[in-house]
Amino acid sequence: MVLNVIWILFFFGAFIGCVVQWLALGNTGIFNTTILAAFDMSKTAFEIALGLTGVLSLWLGILKIGEKAGAVQILAKIVQPLFSRLFPEIPKGHPVVGTMLMNLSANMLGLDNAATPMGLKAMKQLQELNPNADKEVASDSQILFLVLNASGLTLIPVSIMTYRAQMGAANPSDVFLPLLLATFFSTIAGIIAISFFQKIKLKDPVTLLWLGGLSAVVIATLAYFSHLSAEALGTTSLFISGFILFAVIISFLGLAVYKKVRAYEAFVEGAKEGFQTAVMVIPYLVAILVGVAVFRASGAMDLVLSGVSHLLGLFGIGNDIVPALPTAIMKPLSGSGARGMMIDTMKTFGPDSFPGRLSSIFQGAADTTFYIIAVYFGSVGVRKTRHAVTCALIADFVGIIAAIAIAYIFFPPN
Repeated sequence: MVLNVIWILFFFGAFIGCVVQWLALGNTGIFNTTILAAFDMSKTAFEIALGLTGVLSLWLGILKIGEKAGAVQILAKIVQPLFSRLFPEIPKGHPVVGTMLMNLSANMLGLDNAATPMGLKAMKQLQELNPNADKEVASDSQILFLVLNASGLTLIPVSIMTYRAQMGAANPSDVFLPLLLATFFSTIAGIIAISFFQKIKLKDPVTLLWLGGLSAVVIATLAYFSHLSAEALGTTSLFISGFILFAVIISFLGLAVYKKVRAYEAFVEGAKEGFQTAVMVIPYLVAILVGVAVFRASGAMDLVLSGVSHLLGLFGIGNDIVPALPTAIMKPLSGSGARGMMIDTMKTFGPDSFPGRLSSIFQGAADTTFYIIAVYFGSVGVRKTRHAVTCALIADFVGIIAAIAIAYIFFPPN
């Protein structure tokens, strides 16, 4: 319901933006520009889904090997004490727990191409466990899993540091610590919001122990990387990401050999699922990305930014953050759009300026919420999202607020 309202508002907002451009600025071509943007984005959405097919086939094939060899079940047993409390709908020892763990781990390492196929696989398994008679209604477990993805906890933001290096930042890794802190607060906010709707008891000793342990890991990672030089940080990040990913593949294959599982046949079986999933995602992807495209092309996004700038002025807040706001506003809507906004901000104001650094933090502090909802829920035919959008946006909002506060602490504007 919420996603339906937001999607419709994209188009009404875009029409209002076009009318303002026409009457106030005399831009008679804005309507045609907006329509062309919709056509272009529908083509782009298909190309994204097409490109996703190969990646999905690869990783769902690898996951199938791990599933048949028992690796996923081993991971499930490790995190069962925590997940049994956060996901009471999931039977003890179910392989979906291991799949979710791999997805969340890949997200933390900034491995988007690996995380998405694992996430889609997990969502399909959760749909099989969906207790709702109407399978178009999202289950509690599906919503919590989606919000954990949307909150975007990131330990190693490799891609953002790479873009900053390409834009000429003196120290591309200087946003590493702010990003880690911002995404940590975002994830905690998402869990708390979900616990309110789903009556999850976060005060449970086991839950507190696990969350405290994860917090300790974040703090330890923060302390370790804070002592590395910019060059060493980038090299170490890439090494850890690549090593863990390849180690997972080799572990699955090694276990398959030990258990005498036909790895090749298992891979092909999983790869077929990847192709089917990619095809099912296309309509949902086209819908959400076209909505974002018309809202942006019509100038409605610029109107929103002007309103935000005026509102900040009323509260006596400076306009230092305004140039970076397009990234924050676009990120929940479109990853590529937010990336473009971030690069444009760094190009205009400089990568080491306050807006340049803040836009980089915004890029990592939130995730492509509506893209994730469209793809993850769309892949299993879920249409009624219940409180998923609300909780995901709460996590995004907290991440953005945390990003602003942390940026002022780490990089106070002149």
